[in-house]
Amino acid sequence: MTISAENILLIGSILLFASVLAGKTSYRTGIPVLILFVVIGMLAGSEGIGKIPFDNAGMAQFIGIVALNVILFAGGLETDWRSVKPVLWQGISLSTIGVVLTTVSVGLFVWLVTDFSLIEGLLLGAIVSSTDAAAVFSILRSKSIALKGNLRPVLEFESGSNDSMAYFLTIALTGLVGSPEKSFWTIIPHFFQEVAIGLAIGFGMGYIGKWVFNRINLVYEGLYPVLAIAWMFMIFSSTMALGGNGFLAIYLSAIYLGNQDLIHKRTIIKMFDGLAWLMQIILFLTLGLLVFPSHILPVIGIGLLIAVFQILVARPLSVFLSLSPFRMKPRNRWFISWIGLRGAVPIVFATYPLLAGLEKAGMIFNIVFFVSVISVLIQGTTLVKVAEWLHVTLPQRVKAIHPTDLILAGNPHYEKVELVIPAGSPVAGSRILDLHLPEQSLIILVQRGDQYLAPSGSTLLEEGDMLTIITTSKTALAETCRLLQ
Repeated sequence: MTISAENILLIGSILLFASVLAGKTSYRTGIPVLILFVVIGMLAGSEGIGKIPFDNAGMAQFIGIVALNVILFAGGLETDWRSVKPVLWQGISLSTIGVVLTTVSVGLFVWLVTDFSLIEGLLLGAIVSSTDAAAVFSILRSKSIALKGNLRPVLEFESGSNDSMAYFLTIALTGLVGSPEKSFWTIIPHFFQEVAIGLAIGFGMGYIGKWVFNRINLVYEGLYPVLAIAWMFMIFSSTMALGGNGFLAIYLSAIYLGNQDLIHKRTIIKMFDGLAWLMQIILFLTLGLLVFPSHILPVIGIGLLIAVFQILVARPLSVFLSLSPFRMKPRNRWFISWIGLRGAVPIVFATYPLLAGLEKAGMIFNIVFFVSVISVLIQGTTLVKVAEWLHVTLPQRVKAIHPTDLILAGNPHYEKVELVIPAGSPVAGSRILDLHLPEQSLIILVQRGDQYLAPSGSTLLEEGDMLTIITTSKTALAETCRLLQ
């Protein structure tokens, strides 16, 4: 097939359409959508039925960086600071100390069981040290499962913030492998520099962004999402140009903006939600096209060993040690350990050694690809069962069709749920006003036996009451469920 604009658009649209259908299938079967996107890319690649030649690691890395910008910014916009604030230090510990511990433990294991040097082993460990919660939450939503307590905010914050630490370690260790004469201690000042600049520009551009968005007074509402995209890339590129961590700055700015009153904020969030899905599909398809299945076969044995070690040893070890200063039930720690899926981010980071021309870069990329796929397959498909087994799911969430559903269906940022006050619940006998529910959540109906009550702040809740709740925020929903359990 000749390369032309028409053919590129035709092939691209077919792949996107197939990926959307695959995403629908994943909700029904429980297969993580990441796997299906990657498989489609592999089938379309040079060794698949599509025979599309693609081995440009630089282009794949560029697509990955653009996609990660959008995904992190979209996640930050939808993060409710009030839900994150109580677990802020837990999330920071997981995304910093946890990433370092994973890097060290996996690196030592790779050094012991392969012919990799210690620095090469640590490099591989750094690449696979960040988690990808996007696939996790898609599975939880498809099964209508909500998590108890502050589990969801912890996981959301970790998944959004740990990429910056993993990125720093990957770049630093890539440089050390390429220049063995450099000392390991030389990377420490660079770490503090990246964090300081990332924090300063992240919050600074967030604060300035609020003023710009509310004062610029654009004529057309559709231009505000375009302004947000431009602002997002300005944050990342300026931070990187000044020697800071762009991923950290992007996420912090988005969290700040998402928790401010912005003009046309709902339009911006809605656009970024769809754009984030598009970027995920393009990213996963690109990574599927980039990999050669014949190159994966020789590393299956060592890849399986590393994947099992990471899932059963490295991740639980890093979680339990990094969360040791905090009070948390053991079952919650075990669930956080199991939910540490590796997704597209490690595969993108694995392109940096390739572009640096390191000796074992090809093997590192293939191992990382295999480990990420195995992680998603094993942990992603068993996630719901593990959550139920550990009793970290909220009690009895029932969905029914009400006229309210027809009203809310037109707005994707509204969600209606029904919760039953279980026997022995501490909220039984409390007034709704005294529960201090998030502002984004509203109890609109109380079913008590055969009676339906229109609640007010003075309404006393009783055991067995079924509450109909509408909310505009996933994090507010999680906090509401936690307060009502």
